[in-house]
Amino acid sequence: MNSSKRRPHRNGRGLFLGAVLGAVVGYFTGRVLGNPAMGIVLGVLAGAALLYRVNPGPWKRP
Repeated sequence: MNSSKRRPHRNGRGLFLGAVLGAVVGYFTGRVLGNPAMGIVLGVLAGAALLYRVNPGPWKRP
């Protein structure tokens, strides 16, 4: 395997986890600012984008 070519990883678990955590944080932030729905939308987008690139751990099942 050629290690000089790095394939971008697809991290479905990070995408899901980021969306859920982003929605929760976005809801409370949006509630403080007066618009919880917009906070949820922005939180989902930001959280999913961030945790999609960060590997939250192995996904190995026995």
